[in-house]
Amino acid sequence: MEDNFNVYCNGILEDLHVSYPNIMAEAPEITVSGSASLNLVRRLNYIRNSQSPQIFVIIDEYDNFVNQYITCHQDHLYEEITSGDSFLRTFFKVLKEGRQTGAIANIFITGVLPIAIDDLTSSYNIATFLTLDPTFENMLGFTQSEVNELIDSIYADYNIDPFTRGDVNDLIKTQYDGYHFANPDNEAVYNPTMLMYFLRQLSEHKTIPSDLFDLNMRTDLVWIQRLTRGNDQNTRELVCKLTTDESIPFNRKALVSQFNLHEFFEPAFYTVSLFYLGLLTRKDEFDLTVPNLSMKEIAVEYFNEVFRIDLGQERYKEMMQGFIRKPDLTQLFSDYWRLYVSQLPEAVFSQVNENFYRTTFFELCSRYLSPWFVWNVERSYPKGRTDLEFVGKFHEKFAGLRWVIEFKYFSNTEWAGMKISLEEFTIREEDAIQIHRYGEGLKQEFPEANIRLYVIYCIGNLGFRVFDVTGKEPGY
Repeated sequence: MEDNFNVYCNGILEDLHVSYPNIMAEAPEITVSGSASLNLVRRLNYIRNSQSPQIFVIIDEYDNFVNQYITCHQDHLYEEITSGDSFLRTFFKVLKEGRQTGAIANIFITGVLPIAIDDLTSSYNIATFLTLDPTFENMLGFTQSEVNELIDSIYADYNIDPFTRGDVNDLIKTQYDGYHFANPDNEAVYNPTMLMYFLRQLSEHKTIPSDLFDLNMRTDLVWIQRLTRGNDQNTRELVCKLTTDESIPFNRKALVSQFNLHEFFEPAFYTVSLFYLGLLTRKDEFDLTVPNLSMKEIAVEYFNEVFRIDLGQERYKEMMQGFIRKPDLTQLFSDYWRLYVSQLPEAVFSQVNENFYRTTFFELCSRYLSPWFVWNVERSYPKGRTDLEFVGKFHEKFAGLRWVIEFKYFSNTEWAGMKISLEEFTIREEDAIQIHRYGEGLKQEFPEANIRLYVIYCIGNLGFRVFDVTGKEPGY
């Protein structure tokens, strides 16, 4: 590891000769196989003594290689690299000295977990932590106005049909927006990497891609398992919480700029660790939340992996092909219940709720139906926010289709107290009124759309009912 570190950093230092030949003409030679810290000292001494212009140092993900030791349960190697007189700490001491002598104008470090900051503090204690500073919050993502400018340019430069703009706006807001790092009352920001992935696809093909984010961005489940110290029960509980809970409480004092390796794996820090890994974001002063639909998908993927849910194509092929031939939500949900829900272990049903059924149903559908559909979750209308919407892609066979679904949940205990059978159960009037209000807003916004309205009731692990209330006024 030290050899690789030296080779890489020495190569960067050598590049200064190529980038700035006039300034670095008299600089001492770099010892390519030598210590990166010693070579950096020589460079900085030359810059200071020759009165050359100061340099700026930019470091991205400097802790990425040491994090591999954490995920591989090699904590002793991590501690060896980040403590004592290790090569990494020595290198940061040199940077600190260069900043103090004036050879370095400034240093900007990004993409680092707080544990590495804490473990290197004594050798680099001059840093100002910006992540939790509201002044810099918008620097960490794209604001809505920046996104609007980007899309304006793409639609103009690539001659994309402006009629599709509404669908694209809805999609990217649901999939990539929603991050609050410092002040939950400030404007949310978009994930720039995910958004740029989507916009590249849109500009090249003028269509919505089947895959809405690069799967390489998915934080590996091994991080979640490592957080919980390999305890299967703790891992399952944490993954269930991500899948079922809209809000997850956190200790505000724990959301600090740095904490050490041992704190990172304490249960009290689980949610804060997930915040820094990008899976959770600020909702308010008391709760964290999953920021958007992309992260909800990843959370369900973790759930499926931890509970070993069969997602093989052979199991769902007939179900999905049947839906594409003849779209029928009742049949689709029935197949989901029969093929997916039936695999869940009994213990899971003590934690499920309407959010669980909504997100797992959506995630399963997105795996197989994304060539034809996109989905909205909690889209705002004048009279509330919808649970889930199926939206046919504007360039595919179901263009114009918009299905609005409201999920309701009764636990087994609640259902027993109602003393009614599934067959006798009818839709509650207040639920019909609620979804019709959403439909009114949708009709005003998309008057030409093929709109259908559904209410789905899930009863613990006992069963479900799907009600199509399209065109049926409440009270029928």
